[in-house]
Amino acid sequence: MSNSSTTTETPPSRPDDAALSHGLKQRHLSMIALGGVIGAGLFVGSGAGIAAAGPSIVVAYTLSGLLVMLVMRMLGEMSAAHPSSGSFSAHAERAIGPWAGFTAGWAFWVLLCTAVGLEGIGAAQIVHGWLPGTPEWAWVALFMMVFCGTNLAAVKNFGEFEFWFAALKVGAISLFLVLGVLAITGVLPGTGSPGTSHLSDFLPNGGNGLIIGLLASVFAYGGLETVTIAAAESENPVKGVASAVRTAMWRIALFYIGSMAVIVTLVPWDSPEVVEKGPYVAALDELGIPGAGQLMNVVVLVALLSAMNANIYGASRIGYSLVERGQGPKALGRVSGGVPRVAVLVSSLFGFGCVLLSYWRPDDVFSWLLNMIGAVILVVWIFVAASQLRLRRRLEREAPERLVVRMWGFPWLTWVALAGMAAVFVLMAREPDTRVQLYSTGAMTLALAAVGYARQRRRSAAGGRGERRQSAGGGGR
Repeated sequence: MSNSSTTTETPPSRPDDAALSHGLKQRHLSMIALGGVIGAGLFVGSGAGIAAAGPSIVVAYTLSGLLVMLVMRMLGEMSAAHPSSGSFSAHAERAIGPWAGFTAGWAFWVLLCTAVGLEGIGAAQIVHGWLPGTPEWAWVALFMMVFCGTNLAAVKNFGEFEFWFAALKVGAISLFLVLGVLAITGVLPGTGSPGTSHLSDFLPNGGNGLIIGLLASVFAYGGLETVTIAAAESENPVKGVASAVRTAMWRIALFYIGSMAVIVTLVPWDSPEVVEKGPYVAALDELGIPGAGQLMNVVVLVALLSAMNANIYGASRIGYSLVERGQGPKALGRVSGGVPRVAVLVSSLFGFGCVLLSYWRPDDVFSWLLNMIGAVILVVWIFVAASQLRLRRRLEREAPERLVVRMWGFPWLTWVALAGMAAVFVLMAREPDTRVQLYSTGAMTLALAAVGYARQRRRSAAGGRGERRQSAGGGGR
């Protein structure tokens, strides 16, 4: 059953999750919003996209960026109206029903926990490259303990870590963009401008290359949802969400699309270093700036650690919110000192379990797990769009004052976004590498939906029996 009857009474400035602390300051939320857009996927995963699409990767990131802007706007509209650490999961439950909140929430929880393990492995590999005598697993264990510990202590610790992580990422990528533009225009001392010589073969691998680049770019944007989860624990949730969503457009355009344009102009798209070293390191090495490549490796490490921190936080809050709404084991919902500490521990342990699987069963269990989460972000976005279509009408009718953020061109652009997501699914089905991910994610989503729907029917039936017993008892008196 939808819980809209209870949530419409909630003041817009108070989150639905009243038990959580509100230790995040506006400066934390602003920097999380700014730095959250600069994820590990941008630094690590964009090289394969460039190798496939060539200079047309700029078009790929622009198309997927437009889709993400629409999703963020829809999510911002709902999160400003109903701040909740459950974010899209809580909105899906309110709009569609408990089964939808259950499906979206637990699928995203698995995605975040698995991502924690992947990012830990990536960060450990970088440090192992600097210190070859140290075992990678020890670094993963250290990172897991540090971020599990900071998330257990207080939400302001998560905020402080993310504030400084984000500041470093924003500073580094801004400097990269400035140096790149100076080099392209021929102003940077000691470097000659490449002009447009690297852009002549715009579609080197034809439409298929562009499709591969498009799919890579879509998944590089994952993680933008964290700000709507974190907003529920900020001093002013509505203001925080509204500010983050309204600035999403220029952040995506500058950091993602802008940096891709700089990279493919500076470096030949088919250079092996783009994939081997990463596109940002390859671009800085091309400029001949001493030590710049290694410095960018430090930034990549920070991006991975930042993602670990954010994903442990996000997973614990999604898990807590699900339990609060009766969608999971009650133990996960225990709050101490304003922090859902059991949820933090379980999310961290699941992530560390993924790391162990990568060592023990890399070819079957771990690869199966990776395929299973491959398209989860698209499933979440579909729930966001479907929820917004239903909740917008309800808000206009019942509480129009809550519409602090409004989706552009409603309902037409919401339908355009849904069509774009459907198109990405079709493209995934065409490509052998992504087809397995699509089917695996689809199987997990259907399984979760079936469990969620069965739970919903069981609770509805139990509620009906309770009402009948109450009615019969009242009649006897």
